[in-house]
Amino acid sequence: MSAHTPARTATRGPLGPLGRLNAADLSASVTVFLIALPLSLGIALTAGAPLQAGLVAAAVGGIVGGRLGGSPLQIGGPAAGLTIVTADLIHVYGWRATCALTIVAGLAQLALGFLRVARSALAVSPAIVHGMLAGIGVTIALAQVHIVLGGDPEESAIDNALTLPGRLADPHPAALTVSAVTVAVLLGWPWLRRRWGPDGAAGAVTRWVPAALAAVTLATAVASLSGMRLPRVHLPSWRSHALPEQPEGPVLGMIAAVLTVALVASVQSLLSAVAVDKMAAKRTGSQRVPPTDFDRELRGLGVSNMVSGALGGLPVAGVAVRSAANAAAGAVSRNSAILHGVWVLLAAGLLVGVLELIPLAALAALVMVVGVQMVSITHIRTVTRHRESLVHAATTAGVVLLGVLQGIAVGGAVAVALALHRLARTRISSEVTDGVHRVRVRGQLTFLAVPRLSRTLGQVPEGADAVVELDGSFMDHAAYETLQEWCTAHASRGGSAKLTGRYGQRIAEPATGHSCSPWTPWRNHQCTRPPVEHAEHTPRRGQLLGGVRNFQRTTAPLVRDELARLAREGQRPSQLFLTCADSRLITSMITSSGPGDLFTVRNVGNFVPLPGDDSADDSVAAAIEYAVDVLQVESITVCGHSGCGAMAALHAAGAAAGARAAPAVPGGPGTPLGRWLRHGAPSVRRLAAQGGSAPRLATREPEGTELLCLTNVVQQLEHLTAHECVARRLAEGGLELHGMYFHVGEAQAYVLDHPYVLDRPYVPDHPDASGRTGGAGARTVQPAVFTPVRPEGALSGLRALRVPRTGRAERPDRTAWECP
Repeated sequence: MSAHTPARTATRGPLGPLGRLNAADLSASVTVFLIALPLSLGIALTAGAPLQAGLVAAAVGGIVGGRLGGSPLQIGGPAAGLTIVTADLIHVYGWRATCALTIVAGLAQLALGFLRVARSALAVSPAIVHGMLAGIGVTIALAQVHIVLGGDPEESAIDNALTLPGRLADPHPAALTVSAVTVAVLLGWPWLRRRWGPDGAAGAVTRWVPAALAAVTLATAVASLSGMRLPRVHLPSWRSHALPEQPEGPVLGMIAAVLTVALVASVQSLLSAVAVDKMAAKRTGSQRVPPTDFDRELRGLGVSNMVSGALGGLPVAGVAVRSAANAAAGAVSRNSAILHGVWVLLAAGLLVGVLELIPLAALAALVMVVGVQMVSITHIRTVTRHRESLVHAATTAGVVLLGVLQGIAVGGAVAVALALHRLARTRISSEVTDGVHRVRVRGQLTFLAVPRLSRTLGQVPEGADAVVELDGSFMDHAAYETLQEWCTAHASRGGSAKLTGRYGQRIAEPATGHSCSPWTPWRNHQCTRPPVEHAEHTPRRGQLLGGVRNFQRTTAPLVRDELARLAREGQRPSQLFLTCADSRLITSMITSSGPGDLFTVRNVGNFVPLPGDDSADDSVAAAIEYAVDVLQVESITVCGHSGCGAMAALHAAGAAAGARAAPAVPGGPGTPLGRWLRHGAPSVRRLAAQGGSAPRLATREPEGTELLCLTNVVQQLEHLTAHECVARRLAEGGLELHGMYFHVGEAQAYVLDHPYVLDRPYVPDHPDASGRTGGAGARTVQPAVFTPVRPEGALSGLRALRVPRTGRAERPDRTAWECP
């Protein structure tokens, strides 16, 4: 944990399995419980199951699923996505037989989890999944609107839609009033939360009380205080509902029912886990949550369904709404899910009298809003952007008209047909520009398009210059042979033929191809030798020229416009990046920078020689002065790295010579390398003098040479402040200094993250001086900490070294370094 991350209070949990109970988990569990309680009752009502079944599923999903599942923040329980499936099973087989089918579905999920096929469920097209959920949402809303109006729903979505006008003409006033209050609070609660803000009593209520609980509570109060006679929640003895019984009916029908429950619950749960992982990764300042183990999540879901079915509960699935609320409330472990299940269990036993005051119309209105929200406009826009709207619409219509399993089959068939259509649909056109005949191929090039391609290529005159532009990601063997034969024949008749991609980059032919991925070392290139006319080149020169050719072919067309702009306007880098000359450090790769972003200075050991030193190398000082005074950079970064040869030599020599002596260096002090490495002597002495306050990594303790590498970064930052131009810009507040460390073996970057101050500008000592560890003004308040850069977002707690006019460092108000 970073030094700047606030520690969370933790207490010993009263339950053994919970271990150490985090206060954030306790708070989040209460929030999720308040959401789950009314929704569980509403989903059971919608499915036509005993209302206790919803509470049983919520408790089992929390306790069993939370303990055994693979997603630490996932909340399991009765899901709206399973409502229609469960309602059909209850209608066909009865409630107790449905419990038995739930047990078998759990066994199927458990087997799939042990077969490690969980990720295969994620291969289902998102358009099909979102279409399925939208269809279920439409079906739920059409059924619940009848209860909202005071009537009973029909057996199918079509019947519900056809009888809705008559129901609208004759509503039940009391039921409609309670439902209207519920819907108004559900939709208005987020607005009140924004309006009142987090301050004050009203703000605290809207922040901590979920909208679902507030809506049902207010609707219940209105119904009770006004004396409305409405059907209410009834929780009879559970003994008559708990035991499952063997279903009767066709075996194929029961197999289809089991597969439907297992498939829908699994896909919904795994997609919910993916969404929760993304939410947890974006959080800052909290304990890091491990990612989901999808196979374990599937096994935990299977056990949960077996237990829920055996106890007479609804099928269990991961619920996106509750899981998202759990993550947003700050939960950091699976203890939140377990506790939420405990609270549901206690409420089912102790709050029966309170729960039986809730009107069924309020629960129906709650579930109706949930069903409407399942038709997500965001998802529709996403699938439309990816040209999958037809699949989404077909799946939605199939679920509403035919059923869940049939709707998924319809969506899958449409998705396959659409993919085949796109694969076979190829547009071929030709035009002449500036005397060059261009043949454009849009789409995938397969044997189906070979006749049209041959006709178009045949229209190119002999001896003409031709370009074939391919805009697709696939070409089969027949199309490849056709192109190759035409190119060879056209060249033999005195013409020229070139194959290019969409952006004009040339597509290499097999004889001279260079198809290696970016950042691939030369020794790993799977490329052929240079052409015959370049046979006199050495192998090493051939590697260099091959790389240059690859740049000219693939990269140059992409950066040519930007480089032309830089050539016209001149360079304006915002960063001076000073690092080692080591060949393993590719500055543009580790910083994702492009042309004109970094003004780079590289030398052995990433040293910043002190000004005024007779042995100093003016090239580094000149680069610093040019960057600071002429280019007006806003930031200077000193970057060290693991396995640095200069640091290894200094560390070995310093250990042999003693900490208070100037370390010997390879080659002797008279060689150029020896004279240069003397600039690392202050880092060696600093490390010897610091002892326990030496720099460290946030994730582990460095040792040996790595410790010297980190110390050297801090020392060179101090050397920078000894340069007059740097000290002046720091005092003006227009310059920031950063430290960075790159571990080559881990491919991991670390940034200096500590409150580093100077009492006064650095007063250097001569590199050969002994007994001194740094300037008279240097003082480190606490050990320098290098924090790893995470891929999910901006760094938290990073502080830049900034020295204002007072000569004392201060922390800026904003984060100094952000990652895309």
